[in-house]
Amino acid sequence: MNTEEVLDLFRESGALLEGHFILSSGLRSPIFLQKARVFMYPAKVEKLCRALAAKIRETGYGDVSQIVSPAVGGIIPGYETARHLGVPAIYTERVNGVFELRRGFELQPGEKVIVVEDIVSTGVSIRECIEAIRKTGANVVAAACLIDRSAGEAEVGVPLVSLVQYKVPAYPADALPPELAAIPAVKPGSRGLS
Repeated sequence: MNTEEVLDLFRESGALLEGHFILSSGLRSPIFLQKARVFMYPAKVEKLCRALAAKIRETGYGDVSQIVSPAVGGIIPGYETARHLGVPAIYTERVNGVFELRRGFELQPGEKVIVVEDIVSTGVSIRECIEAIRKTGANVVAAACLIDRSAGEAEVGVPLVSLVQYKVPAYPADALPPELAAIPAVKPGSRGLS
């Protein structure tokens, strides 16, 4: 899938939003990708994640025993990508602000895994997920995402495979362009919810 095909799925789902958004990183942006609107449609998720699994294989990272995703946003794409790779999918959850494995999910020392996330802006969630995984002794060979909003600029600590790169402007709250500053900000993401 190319960038326009992926963005078309977001547009069809009403998931490509314009306005003034507070991203989970704290940065501000005039564009928000409300992936939950796409994730409502199993056929669209299947198409995206089949393509992501193919890209993971093409880049040489398909030989893993499990997919691990950060909750909440990474659960659905992690599960569906794992289905296409033929491996189990598990996820980390925040406990007192720190990602950890719960619900009986386990990783073995030396086990090769890949982290699958929905959308990457700064890579914070992936880095925190990797830290939790490494505490188990498992080996994170790469990370993957549906859309890399940073266009390759986010540093996640391992190779990052993205289905597409889509550079979207993002600004610190104290450095907004006037047209963005004139619009009330909304925070549509899930980080920080309890």
